[in-house]
Amino acid sequence: MIIQIVPQMHPATSGVGDYAIALARQLHQDFGIITSFIVGDPNWNGATEVEYFPIRKVGNRSPKALISALEEIADSSISIVIHYVGYGYATRGCPFWLVDGLRQWQTRESKAILVTMFHELYAAGYSIWSSAFWTEPLQKYLIARLVSISDRVITNKPEYGKILKELCPGKNQHIPILPVFSNVGEPETILPLAERKQRLVVFGGAGNRFNVYQQSISALKRVCRELNIQEIIDIGPPINQSIPKINDLTVVELGQQPAEKVSEILQNSWVGFFYYPLDFLTRSTIFAAYCAHGVIPVGTSYYAWGKEQDGLEENKHYWIVDNQNDRLSLSMGTIIAKNAYKWYQEHNLVTQAKCFVKWF
Repeated sequence: MIIQIVPQMHPATSGVGDYAIALARQLHQDFGIITSFIVGDPNWNGATEVEYFPIRKVGNRSPKALISALEEIADSSISIVIHYVGYGYATRGCPFWLVDGLRQWQTRESKAILVTMFHELYAAGYSIWSSAFWTEPLQKYLIARLVSISDRVITNKPEYGKILKELCPGKNQHIPILPVFSNVGEPETILPLAERKQRLVVFGGAGNRFNVYQQSISALKRVCRELNIQEIIDIGPPINQSIPKINDLTVVELGQQPAEKVSEILQNSWVGFFYYPLDFLTRSTIFAAYCAHGVIPVGTSYYAWGKEQDGLEENKHYWIVDNQNDRLSLSMGTIIAKNAYKWYQEHNLVTQAKCFVKWF
């Protein structure tokens, strides 16, 4: 048995929680490992189990409460996976209680193994008027402490790996990079694009999809013209704005759908459109879902930090619509979709489960 500590889980919207559940499912399926979950939000309201995996939450955000939750589950040789997102465990991104609690537990239970998956690091680049500006040094300090007490450190972005090594030199200098996997499944076989519907999908959270329709509407229209798209499907929670017609096509708004339905739609579509910083695509579950289902990932030029793209290449693994003299054709799109699918297979869920097992 292992314990996974997460900031939130269903029914709260939580990509990290979904990631942890999918990992637990695969570990059980392939290796017979049972996961118990601890939710780091004392205000979380949800079931006491999911898919037969027990769930507990901390009574409050304190080292004592965390140790109490661990004592209800763990023995001295337990493996703990902490999914770290600073702001998920503390309002200002400084979860002292979490790091202190893990350290105290580790001191008491010397055979326990701690594996930390850094989904995010710290807030940076904020103005002096922002609390994030003042807490950035504390966030870095806590991350360095967590690296120092962890038996294994993992993250989803090469740049994050470099930062983690710099924050805590000498400890955990080999940091595997595991881009996130699809939260809506990984079909074993996929249809060629030519055998699918000429359909474009806009999928994801409200914020990401709102930006597609606000920031990328001309790009969306262009790719629909170039590929002669016949249907546009919008999947996700309401975005509180009316979605305009795209060329002469009315966008079909399906709202939130179960993973199986999303997977079914993607398996019979040509394009998955996204609005996400290109230098952070390895952290995007939306991009991962598009790659896993063999659609053409299409977006616009948008960077958060700079040009670092973590091994992904424009117009090889995804198509950028803006500032392009070339038109996107089905033949070109087929090549891009195949490249994206191949890239994804190198770190799919089965592969990641094998990696985690080696570290327990």
